Amino acid sequence: MRAIPSSLDRSVVGEIDERLDGVEDAHGVRIPWAIESGSRAWGFPSPDSDYDCRFLYVRPREDYLSLWPTRDVIETPLDEVFDVNGWDLSKAVRLVAKGNAAALEWLRSPIVYRGDEAFRDRMLRLAEDVVERGLIARHYLHVARQQRTGRSSLKRFFYVLRPAAALRWLADHPESALPPMDLPTLLAESTAKVDVREAAEELIARKAITRELGAGEPPSILLRFVEDELIRGTRYDEDSAPSHRRDEVRARADEWFRAELAVG
Repeated sequence: MRAIPSSLDRSVVGEIDERLDGVEDAHGVRIPWAIESGSRAWGFPSPDSDYDCRFLYVRPREDYLSLWPTRDVIETPLDEVFDVNGWDLSKAVRLVAKGNAAALEWLRSPIVYRGDEAFRDRMLRLAEDVVERGLIARHYLHVARQQRTGRSSLKRFFYVLRPAAALRWLADHPESALPPMDLPTLLAESTAKVDVREAAEELIARKAITRELGAGEPPSILLRFVEDELIRGTRYDEDSAPSHRRDEVRARADEWFRAELAVG
């Protein structure tokens, strides 16, 4: 599976492909899933946005039986253009079992450099089995609150708007704990009003052609949307009772991980 929009720089994509090949060769691992994260995958890139490639990798089965396991992260050199690193499958599965929203977002990125679709679907089914909606909603609620405490700018506002849209999506889809990754899809698949979606589209279009959006005030319709969703989302803080499924979830994650190693 490969999904690369035409807006991505082909020479940069080629370098990312080479880095992924290099990781497999140098570390003796297999990469079944490599995607773009960050503002490009979130649906609001700037002209100078860097490339945030994230990948999941699998080691040979024997490596997981070692008494001296290796690091569960592989990183490549970081610079102004490239931010390419990944997680061992074991780390990713543990994080999914804990309801880590970042791990789930990687599985739903609209930009895929390389991917085994069947692998992605199996991992999504695991997430659907074990992830608690309250943990995901609480994550987005706290991200939005944290981003609001920093220096105000139109650029930073996107980092408040997207989690607020994720909260709206979760409220509209009570059967799922796995919201889409990108802002336009979150709004399109929710009950957000047309004027909210249109205001977001206009702001995204401005960001796409402007290196720095500056410290202007976001559209009032979007400010109201964010405020309403964060107020509504406070219920997730109030519903913070510890889960009684921990042992069940861990057993399910172990079972899935062992089965996945057998597939590889």
